[in-house]
Amino acid sequence: MTKQDLPSLLRANPYPGRGILLGRSADGQRAVTAYFIMGRSANSRNRVFAATADGIRTKAFDESKVTDPSLILYRPVRALGDGRTIVTNGDQTDTIRDFLLAGKTFAQALRTRTFEPDAPNYTPRISGLLERDGSYTLSILKAGCSGMCDRQFFEYTCCADTGHFISTYQGDGDPLPSFAGEPVPVSIGCDRAEELAGALWESLNEANKVSLFVQYIDLETGFPETVIINKHQAG
Repeated sequence: MTKQDLPSLLRANPYPGRGILLGRSADGQRAVTAYFIMGRSANSRNRVFAATADGIRTKAFDESKVTDPSLILYRPVRALGDGRTIVTNGDQTDTIRDFLLAGKTFAQALRTRTFEPDAPNYTPRISGLLERDGSYTLSILKAGCSGMCDRQFFEYTCCADTGHFISTYQGDGDPLPSFAGEPVPVSIGCDRAEELAGALWESLNEANKVSLFVQYIDLETGFPETVIINKHQAG
């Protein structure tokens, strides 16, 4: 497997949209989760990540400027309390959580959902599930033939200094081109969440980046190390 450098990929792409990275730290001791959001419209850019008891949620930075909250305000990351973590680009986070707590599967949950209803882009729903042992599954739900939904699932075991990256878009455009192919194998290259967060944040397009979440979970103790970066800062 040829691993790519994720910061280089991001620097070369002005608009990957929203992105998920799952993998393992360079030293192999920590499971890695990263999620970022970008925006082209004022409505999309008017957001921050806020910590919650079990993860994060998106919230408006200036509530007076919100024009349509339907696809921009949701809980991207939720920990289940049993060592599993869900990360998605929409309210399917809650669908997955409900199904898993009911003893059902990640795939069963996503078979009840489809891509976002934002014609003409039909933004894909991307989702990930990180297991307690560091293995993970990624999924993308995107528009297929005749408006049908194509659902793809990718399962990975965990190797040191290795992750897989998936985003909503291939790049900028009108309409925006959906991500194509399998999640990209990448080198994590960092042993600390703060180091990876800095590298990813600096690589995202300055005009379009909005917020970034990075979490490292010690595979032996379960202890999380979390970094949140928002372009908009209070005060």
